[in-house]
Amino acid sequence: MRKSYTTPTGNAPTVATLKEQAKQIYLRTLEAARLDTHLAEQVRWVDGILQVGEHSFPLELYRRAVIIALGKAAVPMAVYSADLLRGYLPFTGLVLAPENSGAPAELTFLRGSHPFPDESSRRAAELALELAREADGETLVLWLISGGASAMMEMPLVPEISMDEMAAFHRMLVHSGLNIAEMNALRKHVSAVKGGRLAVAAANAATQVTLLVSDVPEGRPDVIASGPTIPDGSTITYCQVLLSRLKEPLPPAIAELFASFELPETPKQNDPAFARAFYLEVLSSSTLCTEAAAIARDLGFEAVVDNGCDEWPYDKAAVYLLYKLARLRQPGKRIALISAGEVSVPVSEPAGTGGRNQHFALYAAQLIDGMANTAVLSAGSDGLDGNSPAAGAVVDSDTWEHATDPAGALERFDSGTVFADLGDSIVTGPTGNNLRDLRVLLAED
Repeated sequence: MRKSYTTPTGNAPTVATLKEQAKQIYLRTLEAARLDTHLAEQVRWVDGILQVGEHSFPLELYRRAVIIALGKAAVPMAVYSADLLRGYLPFTGLVLAPENSGAPAELTFLRGSHPFPDESSRRAAELALELAREADGETLVLWLISGGASAMMEMPLVPEISMDEMAAFHRMLVHSGLNIAEMNALRKHVSAVKGGRLAVAAANAATQVTLLVSDVPEGRPDVIASGPTIPDGSTITYCQVLLSRLKEPLPPAIAELFASFELPETPKQNDPAFARAFYLEVLSSSTLCTEAAAIARDLGFEAVVDNGCDEWPYDKAAVYLLYKLARLRQPGKRIALISAGEVSVPVSEPAGTGGRNQHFALYAAQLIDGMANTAVLSAGSDGLDGNSPAAGAVVDSDTWEHATDPAGALERFDSGTVFADLGDSIVTGPTGNNLRDLRVLLAED
C-alpha cells in the first residue's frame, strides 16, 4: 500500500526535502568545480616561469604564443589563458565554442556545430591546422581542449569523404550504443584533426601544452574531444572489431576507407611530435565526485562515491546504484550515494524530448515508486541533456504516480516532456564546463 506524505513540523525530513537537497548538492557542486578557480591553482606565472602543474616553461624560450581553444569550455579557458599571457607574450589563435560568451578580442571566434559536424566544423579544422603549421621553434602553443569539440572541429582524412558523410557517421555512432572511447576511436581514424594529428601539425613548435577539461572516463586524455593533441592508444585492428558490432551500414566512402589497405594509423607516443608536448587534466568527473561528497557531508549525509557503473546501459546502472543505496541504508542514517560518468541510452527514431540524464531519472522513478524517503538526481555538468533545455531531472517515490504516461515516455524517449510538466526538470543553462554527468541518490530511514 502506498504511503501518503505530508510535511511534518520540526526538523524531520520529507521526500520533497530530499529532492531539494539533491538539487542543492548538484548546484553547489557546479559552483565548486568552477573552471577559473581550478585553472588559477594549476596554471600560473612564478618568477617569469610558466608553471603548468608540475611542468615549468621559462618565458625566455618563446617569442610568441598561439592559443587554440576547442569545445564547450573553450571560452572561459581562452579568457583565462589570454589574461595569463598578456604582458608576457604576444599571441593569436582560435576559439571554437557553441556560443561567444566573451571570447578574447585577440582570438578569432568560430561558432561550433554540435552534436554533429557540418561545413563550419571543416572551416574550424582548416584554421586550426593553419595556426598549428605556422608555429615555429620560438612559439608556445596552448591547446585548450574540452568536450564537444569532436563535432565542432572535423575534417575528413581523405577528400573522397564528404562532410555530409562525416555528419552521418557521427550521427550513427551517437545512436550505436558504443561508449565514448569506442566512438572516438572510430572517429580518430577517419579524421585529419583527431587522434593526435593536430599535435603533429604543430611539431615545429618550441612547446605544446594541452590543458584538458575531461568529459570522459578517468585516465583517458586521448578520448577527450577525440584526442586531437594526444597520442592515440587505439588501432585500426581495434576499429575493425568495433565496426563488426555496428548494426547500421557505414557511409560508402568511410566504409571503403576502412576496408582499404591505405588507411594510415593514428600517431602514437613514439611520434617525434610529442617530444616537446605536455598535457594537464585541469578538471574531470573525479572533481565532481569529490566536491559533491564534501557538500553532502556538509548537509549531514554520510557520503559514498561509487563510479562502478560508468558507461553502463542506463537501466543496469539504475538498478546497480539503487541496490547499493539499499545496502547502505541504516535506521537513523542519512545516506548520499554519489556517482559520476555517463550511461548509455540507445535511441530509436523518432524520439521525443530529453536526454540520457532525464531518461535515467525517469527509469529510476519507476524503481523507487512508493519507496519512502528516497530521491534520485541525474544531471549534466554542462547544463545540457540531449535535445532538451534541461540539464537533467530529480525524482522521488511519488514521481512515477504523478507523471503522465511515464512508461510510454520511456518508450518514446520523451522524458523531457514528463519532467517539464511535473516541474522536476533541472534547468541551469550552459555552464561553460563539461565534466560528464552527476548522479546523487539520497535516502533516510
